Amino acid sequence: MQNFTLFKFRTMSKGTVSVASHLASSTSITPLGSFLRKTKLDELPQLWNVLKGDMSLVGPRPNLFNQEELINLRNELGVYDVRPGITGLSQIKDIDMSTPEFLAKTDAEMIATMSIANYFKYILLTVVGKGQGDRVQR
Repeated sequence: MQNFTLFKFRTMSKGTVSVASHLASSTSITPLGSFLRKTKLDELPQLWNVLKGDMSLVGPRPNLFNQEELINLRNELGVYDVRPGITGLSQIKDIDMSTPEFLAKTDAEMIATMSIANYFKYILLTVVGKGQGDRVQR
């Protein structure tokens, strides 16, 4: 696992506690942030991470440094052997970081079945709106 700075547009109010999206309250999302998340435009700055070589378009979503259970599971399954991505199988299946074991297994499944066809399939399904992105508490 290689640490790097992940670029994203701010979608939550300043002062919101830095936690995984599924642990954040929906009241912390700004009106513009809600639009950016629904349209997936909040992911656009991550293209800089792709150009820098930190990420791929398709791969397991990067986790936060403090998500120890997910980190351990991903280590066991070899998920960190590939570059993280902007989208992937977990995203189009609406699997977020609230279910670390299921997420890590799905990431490993994606890696094991990766092909050029699947790579572009995941991108296409993301572009046409499959998956809802990071969930927040309602």
